[in-house]
Amino acid sequence: MNSVTRIRAERAHLLARAAVERERLSVRLQAWEAPLSLVDRAVAAAHYVRRHPQWLVAAALLIAVLRPRRALALARNGLIAWRAWRWIAQSLRGPGRPV
Repeated sequence: MNSVTRIRAERAHLLARAAVERERLSVRLQAWEAPLSLVDRAVAAAHYVRRHPQWLVAAALLIAVLRPRRALALARNGLIAWRAWRWIAQSLRGPGRPV
């Protein structure tokens, strides 16, 4: 077998192998489609809220007017979460580095 024929045979073998690997990868990635779609929607919602903070303020005011006790509980939990986030971020950055 000359080198051109051998190279063509090897190429055909590699193309077939790549097709099989693509199919296997496609099957494995199908399980991730729904969770990643949910993450994509959450990221898009976060970007939207960041571009339009007035909706977040309006929702907070609505909760405060309709359910003042719930608003206080949410504010308390939000403050606790914010402080925890700041503490974790500062701990990860190391001493002497501002947040």
